[in-house]
Formats: sequence, structure tokens, C-alpha cells
Amino acid sequence: MQLTSGANDGAANELGAAEAARRIARGALTSEALVEACLARVAAREPAVEAWAYLDPDAARQAARASDAAPRRGPLQGVPVGIKDIVDTSDMPTEYGSPIYAGHRPRADALLVARLRAAGAVVMGKTVTTEFANAYPGKTRHPMNPAHTPGGSSSGSAAAVADRMIPLATGTQTAGSVIRPASFCGIVGFKPSHGRIPVAGVKALAPSLDTVGVLARSVEDADLFARVLADEGTMRPELVSERPRRVGYCRTELWNQAGDGVELALDRAALAMRSAGVEVIDLQLPAACHGLIEAQLTVQAFETHLSLAPEWRDRRAEMSAVIRTEIERGAAIPVARYEAALHHAALARAAFEEVFGAVDLVLTPSAKGEAPQGLATTGDPIFNRIWTLLHVPCVTLPVTLGPHGLPLGAQLVGRAGRDHELLALARWVEAELA
Repeated sequence: MQLTSGANDGAANELGAAEAARRIARGALTSEALVEACLARVAAREPAVEAWAYLDPDAARQAARASDAAPRRGPLQGVPVGIKDIVDTSDMPTEYGSPIYAGHRPRADALLVARLRAAGAVVMGKTVTTEFANAYPGKTRHPMNPAHTPGGSSSGSAAAVADRMIPLATGTQTAGSVIRPASFCGIVGFKPSHGRIPVAGVKALAPSLDTVGVLARSVEDADLFARVLADEGTMRPELVSERPRRVGYCRTELWNQAGDGVELALDRAALAMRSAGVEVIDLQLPAACHGLIEAQLTVQAFETHLSLAPEWRDRRAEMSAVIRTEIERGAAIPVARYEAALHHAALARAAFEEVFGAVDLVLTPSAKGEAPQGLATTGDPIFNRIWTLLHVPCVTLPVTLGPHGLPLGAQLVGRAGRDHELLALARWVEAELA
């Protein structure tokens, strides 16, 4: 299919979501042309990447044509999106990455999917997730090197966005399942403050931690997508770049686990900010934030054994050894230890809030390094767990390539509930890095 006038400066699937939406709104691009370009990319690349759990090209084309024929409904009119297969869709299978749910058809859309449809988005298909958004990998491969993992658990979402199959995809994060794969694949990942985007209709793993996030190729696109998912409409002003005054370079107590290239990526981000006049200081986390890794592991395992109790009771033979071990570990945790971990987290959140009296932004690793070789795991979320437990918003930006030629990102962390401020600061940093 030929692209319409105004979209002939390259394949339409290369466009970011915000730019595509603008072109569609002014009649310079049709949703059908955009979806067709995305489908062509999928046809060319899916055999190598395997990002999709479900995709019906004819249904996607039909939805795009319906969008073009309909009055404008919202800010994502005609823009195709991918939905992580942990999120319910009424018109597509939702299998949660598990054979237990093969062919499962939910009766209703998750609330976030309903919001996307109401905003005019074309739900193109379901992206691969690890089993129950936990650790056991799906089939997806890294789009730059298929011998490497794309990360997880939002594996298909990160790979599909990075490979220009779609401009946007949803993810979820319980430990590091948005930030880490985004860093591995060289795109923008945004994990909002806990609870900002509703989880109704999203398969629960650990409700105290589960957070819906977004995978995109720019901060502008991530902000647009998150606004729709959070149903914020015009409640917030349009995103503008905001220069931070002071940034805290936080290596955390886990710095000895940082792999090759991590310090280079963070130093490069810090240098870009310093060169623009931003003060970058070394930041030590408050004492109350020490030991949060163990607290996060405790909360996740304990709540996982509760969330997956029906599957464990009735279908455990169909679960991977990885998830069975996690459930058994969670079941062995005393309630008092779980409650102590929650109390530790509450104290740490209050202490971390005080950090922002001294800095506007925290700079910290997105992952241990480049995407690891092999597909047996999706990498270690060690540099994500504490921020997920703290319920704070996080963004990862692509910075450079590591020693093996794969992307390295830098993670920016903001104040809980101040997602818009974090994204404004991240957009400025993104421009400086470019």
C-alpha cells in the first residue's frame, strides 16, 4: 500500500506515536497506511524476533479502516499499539504466557484496553510475556542480536517497539519488567508511580508491586501513551522540557554488580547534563533504604503464592519449574516477615521522599549491563527492584552501545506521584543525550 501525502519521508512504521497521530489528525496519513507499514515490518522481521503472542493482520487492517472512517475520538486516533499478553482483551486470546490459559478468551477488556480503544487507538495484537509476567522466558529474541534475550517480562513489547513493528506497547513491572527490557533494546521505558494506571483486568502477580508501564521510542510518546492509559485527558498541561537544577548520581549499594559499560553509560549521561550547566552530585540513599532488595523479594514471592493459588492448586504440573519454585518460596515465608517487609518499604518511601529536597532527579543504572547472551533467562532486575518497591516513577533512556554492540540505558527516578515532572526532566535529558 502506498503511503498518503506527507508520509513519504520514510516508512510510516518508523514514525513515533505522537508524530503519527498528528499526521493522521491533519489528513497527511491514514491509519490504514500506518498499520499496513507496521504489518509489513512484522512480516519481514517476526520470524527472527518472535515478538507476538497473537496477531490477526486482517483484523488489524479492518480496525484501521474503521478508524479512518470514524470521527476523531481521541489523541491516539488510528495509532497501532501492542498489548502485553498479561492484559485482558475480549476480542483476542489472553494466555498470560502459560499453557494453562491456551486459547483463553476473557469476557471483557481490561480497563486500560478500554481506554485505548476510547482514545481511538488500533489494538494490533498481543505481545509475548514471560510466564505470568514472572521469570520463565517466552520465545522472543533481541531484535539486534537473536542470540540474546530482549529482557522481560515485557519481552515482546520491548522487542516490537525497538524493531519498529509498532510505535507503542504496554508493559507491566513487578521487579524490572519495563525498565530492563527497554534498556536492553535501546528504547524508552516508563514505569509510572504505583497505581497511576489501573490494573483492573491485568493478571495479578504481586499487587503491592504490580505497575502498568509503557514502551516507546521517545519521552514524548511515552507521556502521550501514559496519559491515555491513566485517563488524564486534559488534566495536565502538555509536556515540555524542563532542565533539572541538581541531579543525584546514585550507584546504590549494589554497584559491585554493575557490568561492563554501565559506568560508561551513566558517566556519559552525567557529562551531558554537566555540560549544560546542571550540577550532578554523588547521592547516597538514606539508611532506611538499605536492604530493600530483600524486602522486595519477600513481598513479591509472598504475594505471588497468593495470586497464583488457583493455578497452583489445580494445574501446577503445567507450570514451569521456575514459577513453582517461586510459589513454594513464597508459601514458606511467615506472615510476620512479609508484614515486616511492607513496614520497611513504608519507612523507606518516606525517607526517599526527603531526597528530593536536595535533588530534582536521581540518575542510576537501568540494568546490570547489555542484554545477556542466551534465551534461558531474561536478565537480572537487581537495579530495578528497589525503585519498584518504593512506588516511584522511573524512565530509562538509551545512552550508548556497550562493549558487545548492544544498547545501554540510564535510569532516571523521580518523586512518587510526580510523574509529569519526571517526564519533563527526562525529555530535557533525552535532548541533551541526542
